[in-house]
Amino acid sequence: YMANTPQAKKRARQNEARFQVNKARRSRIRTFLRKVEEAITSGDKDAASAALRDAQPEIMRGVTKGVYHKNTVARKMSRLSARVKAIG
Repeated sequence: YMANTPQAKKRARQNEARFQVNKARRSRIRTFLRKVEEAITSGDKDAASAALRDAQPEIMRGVTKGVYHKNTVARKMSRLSARVKAIG
């Protein structure tokens, strides 16, 4: 499928640009989540809670930007915070 009308061509350009932005944002969020996971597995409660505090606004921003659904983020945050709380 190739865009034929000027409008469809513009939409294709916009979609590609949005895809790149969203891809970068998802990657950034995954990095924050990985830092929390690593802190949890190391068993360091202070580091884990600090990493979770850093990750939270970034993950929530993913919701406002339309990268993630709000319930998905709520579930992830709930599970992560429960795991951090369970350390030690």
